Amino acid sequence: MNDTDSRRPLRKVTQTEINEVCAAHARFLERKVGGARANLTLCDLSHLDLTGRNLSHAELTGACLRKTRLRGVQMPCANLFAADLREADLIAANLNRADLRGACLRGADLTDAFVLDADLRDGVMLKPDQSGNLHAMVYDTRATEVAQAKLTAADFSFSKMADSFIVQTDLTDAILRNVRLMRADLSHSNLTGANLEGADLTDVNFTGAIFHGAILTSVTMNHTKFNDADLSGAVLDMYSLGNADLQGAKLPRSLESLDTELSVLLAAHSLWIGSSGKSGRRANLSAINMTGLDLSGVNLAAAEMEGAILKDANLSGTILTMARLPFADLRDACLNGADLRGANLMRATLTGTDLTGCRGGPVSVVGANCQDWPTNFENARFGGATIRKAQFRKALLTKANFVRAQLSDVDLRDADLRDSDFTNAKIIEINLEGADLRGARGLPA
Repeated sequence: MNDTDSRRPLRKVTQTEINEVCAAHARFLERKVGGARANLTLCDLSHLDLTGRNLSHAELTGACLRKTRLRGVQMPCANLFAADLREADLIAANLNRADLRGACLRGADLTDAFVLDADLRDGVMLKPDQSGNLHAMVYDTRATEVAQAKLTAADFSFSKMADSFIVQTDLTDAILRNVRLMRADLSHSNLTGANLEGADLTDVNFTGAIFHGAILTSVTMNHTKFNDADLSGAVLDMYSLGNADLQGAKLPRSLESLDTELSVLLAAHSLWIGSSGKSGRRANLSAINMTGLDLSGVNLAAAEMEGAILKDANLSGTILTMARLPFADLRDACLNGADLRGANLMRATLTGTDLTGCRGGPVSVVGANCQDWPTNFENARFGGATIRKAQFRKALLTKANFVRAQLSDVDLRDADLRDSDFTNAKIIEINLEGADLRGARGLPA
């Protein structure tokens, strides 16, 4: 949108005026005398401070909110049709069920925002000029534009985002469950850790996008474009890619793609471990599809397994000490009695996994300065996992998700559990002595 466009003169609102409007709107919401619904249609609110204000159900059609401070603002059900929100600070804002059709969010920061069941579809606002001729109020595109925005951990569940323009956008850990994204352009966006479960991705353009640790299960993919996209480490069912355009995409590899048979590779790794690296060869199974494989009791200490697919695999008693498994897909795997000490499972998916008796405590690293090396479960997903008689002492579990997990007799002493989520988890007995619980949710009082 051209800020100097004479066809759409906006009424400039001062900070004093907006404070009065917000106060009257608050009385309106509370049904008090003197209340009035905020009507800021075609108003210029750029650069103003609306931090923490309650503008739910407010009318902001065509308003300019460029670089406006909207941190923590409450705008559920607000009408932001064709609004200009470029570079706005919307951190932790509530835009649930808001009408954002045709809005421009280019460069906006929606980190931790809630945009559930909102409407971000195509929308064009027509405005008459002095001669009575209608002109479209547009930005750089008619579709809702979220280009170059920051949507880290924002929740867009059930929103309508068809035809949206979301290129080069940071969607790290964004929640896009059951979102309708048909024909949207998310090219070159970062979707690391994003949850797109149940989304409709028909004709979506994901060219050059990054999907490390992203959830792409139960999605609809018809003519979805993944050209040159990085799907390594994504949690998906390979059969769902049948109708997608995968030219140049980085995908998980089959066992057959290895230059050495797995048995020979494991033997060489065992020799490498036994000789402290003097002979043999370190196993590299990164991005290899090992679904359902039996690796029980195998020594894979310090192995490279980034983005490995181990869904339904048998890893009972497997030694994974100091192994690298970031972004690994361990859904419904059996890790009964596995040794995970010092392993890196950052952003690994362990939903439905059996972790009974596993060891995930620190390992002592011998050297000039002997120190404990913790197991890294940062941003790991344990939803519905079974964790009994397990040791996670000093483990890094920042932002780990334990929703609906079963925890019984688990040692979490001195663990880092900041911002972890235990919502609806079944907790019988856990030891949290010395654990950092800042921001943790769902733990028993």
